[in-house]
Amino acid sequence: MAEELTISKGISKKEQYEEILPQLKALVEYEKDTIANLANLVAALKYTFNFFWIGVYFVKEDELVLGPFQGPIACTRIKKGKGVCGTAWEKQKIINVPDVDAFPGHIACSSATQSEIVLPIIKNDEVVLVLDIDSEKLNTFDHIDEEYLTKVGKLIASFL
Repeated sequence: MAEELTISKGISKKEQYEEILPQLKALVEYEKDTIANLANLVAALKYTFNFFWIGVYFVKEDELVLGPFQGPIACTRIKKGKGVCGTAWEKQKIINVPDVDAFPGHIACSSATQSEIVLPIIKNDEVVLVLDIDSEKLNTFDHIDEEYLTKVGKLIASFL
């Protein structure tokens, strides 16, 4: 296992994702503990992209329950269909919100959050957790994030 990530300075977001993906795979390759792997992946993504908040919520019965994260304290439980996370779970698709104040029913775990992207992680045709990423800036996430976070999602699904 690598003890630190190597990301070149001054490269595009796409190039950062391309550099980090193989390192994320190496990070989880020999570890079998789900929580340990999620904690390291969340930390690696947080510090590579300087996200305001990043974490996972596990599907437990009829709600999402907070798992490993990096950033300020967060909402602990979210109902299906509520907020961006609950909606991504319900619709089973990525939801990219350029301005959270414009998202009906947005749950403000932090008033500093301005934009958000949520990716449901699907295993055996069911959402098992969601990856939630918040930014303190508007319009942070784009198609590049969607494309590469989908790859991160497949990596996560592979060790669940």
